[in-house]
Amino acid sequence: MSALELHDVEVTYERRGRESVRAVAGASLIVERGQIVGLVGESGCGKSSLARAAVGLVKASAGEIHFEGREVAPLTRRARPRELTRLQMVFQNPYSSLNPRRKIGSQIADGGGGGGRKRVAELLELVGLPPNAATRFPHQFSGGQRQRIAIARALAADPSVIVLDEPLASLDASAQAQIANLLVNLSRELGLSLLLISHDLAIVRHVADVVSVMYLGVMVETAPTRSLWEVPLHPYTEALIGAVPLADGSGFLPEALPGEVPDPAHPPSGCRFHPRCPYAFERCPRDEPPLLPVTEIRRAACWLQEPGGPPARPAERAAQLGVAARVE
Repeated sequence: MSALELHDVEVTYERRGRESVRAVAGASLIVERGQIVGLVGESGCGKSSLARAAVGLVKASAGEIHFEGREVAPLTRRARPRELTRLQMVFQNPYSSLNPRRKIGSQIADGGGGGGRKRVAELLELVGLPPNAATRFPHQFSGGQRQRIAIARALAADPSVIVLDEPLASLDASAQAQIANLLVNLSRELGLSLLLISHDLAIVRHVADVVSVMYLGVMVETAPTRSLWEVPLHPYTEALIGAVPLADGSGFLPEALPGEVPDPAHPPSGCRFHPRCPYAFERCPRDEPPLLPVTEIRRAACWLQEPGGPPARPAERAAQLGVAARVE
C-alpha cells in the first residue's frame, strides 16, 4: 500500500458571474513510503491546487485521494480523524502560516495536540534550531529559520507524509540549499514520504527520487529523477530542463520556454502543450494523449512516444517519425 495516492483528481473553482475554472483536469500521482516525489511545472499549471486537494484543504470535484489506504475527505469544522493528522502540509510563506503573537514553542506544541518543552526542544533540534528558539516570536527569525519552524510544527504530528507547497520559493539560494538538504535528511532518518511541489527543476533534481511533470492541470511525464533528467520524453520536460541555468562557467545561456501557460478556463484542444511545442504535428491539436507507460518505470503523455518503445528525446522521436521541428 502506497503512502499517498491520487487518481484522476480534478479541482474546479466556481467564479461568481464567470465560467468555472478546472485547475486540475484529471491528474494521478503516487507517493511510496519513504519516497520523495517532486511535482514540477510553471506557475499556473495546477500544482498548488493538487497539493491542497491532496491534504483536504480544497474539495476535489472528481477522482480519488487515499492516504495509507484511507480516503482523504475535505476538511470541515470538525476535528480531523486521528489517522489523517499524519498527513501534513508546509506552505510557501512560513510567516503567513505562523501566528505573529504567539511564541514558537507553543505553536509547535499545538501541532502535536500538546506536548512538553522536551518534545518541542527535540523537534527544534531536529530541524537545526536551538532550544531557546521556543521562547521567541516569528518576526525574530529569518525566512529560512521560519521555514524550519514550519517543518518542526508539521513533524510534531508524527507524520508519515508531508506535502510541501513551494517551500523554497521565498528563500535565498543559500537558505534553499540548506532546507533542501534538511528535507532529504529528515526523509531518510525518519522514513518520511515527501511530496515536494516546485517550479525549480534544479532543486528537485537534487532532492527527489521521482519527478512528476504537470502542465495545465494534467500530468505529462513521470520518471525516476536521473532518468528524466538524462533523457526527457515529453517536449515540456525537455523545455523545462533546457531553461535551467548551469553554473559551469561555459557561458551557456538557457533557453526560455516560448509562449505562456494558457488560461485553464480555455485550455487548447488535444495535447494542451501543442501551441508551444516545437514538434507538434497534425494529431496533437486533435487528440489528447493519455499518460502511458513508455517503459516499466516511465510514463509520458506525448504522441511522439510509443508504449514499450525505447526511451528517446522528443527531437530524436520527431526525426524518426519525419516530424519537422517548428522554429519560433
